[in-house]
Amino acid sequence: MILRSQIVSDLSLKIEKISQQTSNVKAYVLTSSDGAALPEFTAGAHIDVMVDLEDGSTDKRSYSLASDPKDTSAYTLGILREVAGKGGSAFMHDKLVEGAVIEASNPKNHFPLDDEAEDNLLIAGGIGVTPILAMARSLSASGAKFNMHYAARAPEEMAFKADVEAVCGENGHLYFDGGDPAKGINLKELLSNRQGGLHLFVCGPAGLIEAVRTMATEQGWPENTVHYEVFKPAELDGEDTELEVVLTETGETITVPADQTILDVMLDKGMDIDYDCKMGICGLCAVKVVGGEPDHRDFVLTEDEREDEKLFCPCISRAKGGSITLES
Repeated sequence: MILRSQIVSDLSLKIEKISQQTSNVKAYVLTSSDGAALPEFTAGAHIDVMVDLEDGSTDKRSYSLASDPKDTSAYTLGILREVAGKGGSAFMHDKLVEGAVIEASNPKNHFPLDDEAEDNLLIAGGIGVTPILAMARSLSASGAKFNMHYAARAPEEMAFKADVEAVCGENGHLYFDGGDPAKGINLKELLSNRQGGLHLFVCGPAGLIEAVRTMATEQGWPENTVHYEVFKPAELDGEDTELEVVLTETGETITVPADQTILDVMLDKGMDIDYDCKMGICGLCAVKVVGGEPDHRDFVLTEDEREDEKLFCPCISRAKGGSITLES
């Protein structure tokens, strides 16, 4: 079954070019299948792409746009092949060839630049470079102040390295940590002595986001100046246990295995719930908790939304007890 919330068909895109960026990252240049101009987008935006999964089902996956926001002739995606993923990246890497046509959504942006920023500090880790590169392109074109710091394991594992160097010039700073974050970006040094008007934008794995947010807090950065997007959520906790979830609208109780999310089980059962990122960064799937103690793991809800409005992201969060009741 394909649910309404799983279907995206705003755009029909032709794969114009595929290039190997690293051993496990490919770049895809997409054009409109009818040759028309593509919808405009802003730096930090992504599109949802329909993919065929290994189990035979169809779903959507979100991929950030790395290209110049002013260029409506083509979009560029950078896609990491996830070895432990559910098949979306495997479909993109293994099944698609140049000339193929895919269905996608119009661009949408949960991670935009801030018009109030007088200066911009961009931090990227791994494949999180894609929206950050688009930001660098936009800032460079407008003459805005920015510096970009980009970390990868090694030069040959740094996707879009040449693009970053060309766009950023002396404002680009590359780090090769060999897999040891301690040998990469010195966050304490980078985030200390913040000047007024400086905003921070970071994208990458959950561990990088948490490290940057923690250090920014320690260094006194105002919360509204720290912007982030997670490109790979934290792994499911190995100590997670099976959950019982009561849904008040139907009165149904569903069982959520330790290795699945609440949202995935709801979708498997044919429940039509709005969602987008599946990583706790967009908030589209948020529902109200009416019973039980939530274990919030999202990156989007504020403390007021969690405590006062009782909102909860079933795509990533769980319960501290054995059950939780949701208004859904």
